[in-house]
Amino acid sequence: MNTRIAAIALLVGTAGLAACKTTPPETLPPDPGPTTSAGATETAISGLVPGTQEHFEDAVNGQNVIYFDTDRFNIDSADAAALQTQAQYLAQYPNITITVEGHCDERGTRDYNLALGERRANAAKNYLVSLGVAASRIATVSHGKERPVALGSNPTAWARNRRAASVVIN
Repeated sequence: MNTRIAAIALLVGTAGLAACKTTPPETLPPDPGPTTSAGATETAISGLVPGTQEHFEDAVNGQNVIYFDTDRFNIDSADAAALQTQAQYLAQYPNITITVEGHCDERGTRDYNLALGERRANAAKNYLVSLGVAASRIATVSHGKERPVALGSNPTAWARNRRAASVVIN
């Protein structure tokens, strides 16, 4: 009985769709012309939309992540260079806000790593603020050891997980 009802419903639906006839428009809209704004030109060149995470990562040459030594949250010279590149991008796009995520490796307690991740995120934020980025444009969050990018219990994995990552939020 249920299969008969389903078959009938299918036939009625098919007949109803077949009865609908759409006619194409007499004329098509004009092709979009070339744009002249800087953002649109950049989009056309790189294929990425300004203000997206992909555009941010491309513009800063993948330097949206900085790394830390064990139990440290200080900004070294390599980190400073990456953060300067991020600050330049944020100066170029003043409407973009970011979140700096602090991360740790798997060693240590959950509470210790959450606190250390917060110090790492705040260190990156403070450095960006010192370079002229408004503090109101930068949020921070600590994920502690909860979101590793490298799985494993070895020095290589630990080094990759001790990081602060800048993520575009709009």
